[in-house]
Amino acid sequence: MNFKKTIQTKGFWKSVAGMGISFIVVYHIITMLFTFGGFDFSGYFGLNLSEERWMRFVLGSLFTGFIYGFIITFGQFSIKQKKEERED
Repeated sequence: MNFKKTIQTKGFWKSVAGMGISFIVVYHIITMLFTFGGFDFSGYFGLNLSEERWMRFVLGSLFTGFIYGFIITFGQFSIKQKKEERED
């Protein structure tokens, strides 16, 4: 398994972004349900985007989404490459 080869594979970074965005959406919906007991989008985003918290909320979401997307996508692409190498 070659790290550089894996991250240069066509579609890798697009998949990282897709997985990351999906994670962020699902994570915030679940957090909102536990915090407010339902779908209160204005309350949830009003709380998290207030003056003191908005930067932490946005940067934390982007960072965790990227890390999650990278780990999952790297695993998927690595498994796919190993499978292709065994078939050759």
